[in-house]
Amino acid sequence: MTDTVSAFSEIQETFLAYVRDIKYATMVTVDRRHRPRAQVLLPVWEIVDGEPIGWLAAHRTPGKSAHLADNPHTTYAYWSPRQNAAFVDSVSTWADDEKSKVHAWDLYERGGPPGLGYDPVRYWPGGPGDPGYHVLRIVP
Repeated sequence: MTDTVSAFSEIQETFLAYVRDIKYATMVTVDRRHRPRAQVLLPVWEIVDGEPIGWLAAHRTPGKSAHLADNPHTTYAYWSPRQNAAFVDSVSTWADDEKSKVHAWDLYERGGPPGLGYDPVRYWPGGPGDPGYHVLRIVP
């Protein structure tokens, strides 16, 4: 069943519970030939001024970069075998500034929401300044 709400606050607790339970999202981008492309990734979320903002620590691959440069519209799909699902239609853009990279790093370390995240040093041993560490900001 699809619910219609007038404010995110009406579904916030359900959304965060689904994200904590499901953890991994399928990120869907569109390639230059307008074909959908999917990857399974682990974004973290926070609530800013009553709205969700997502962050995705990622390798800046040529494919992902090309897709987002041509069309930054993305969908993050969460699904569990219990048929719980959440879909986040959004705009995803690279956040290359140091403040955003450190902020996302901290969210991954402490969990955003609590119970979700990981120690990013496993993938980027140089910390937030690691040249391979990149961050997408997800705005629904």
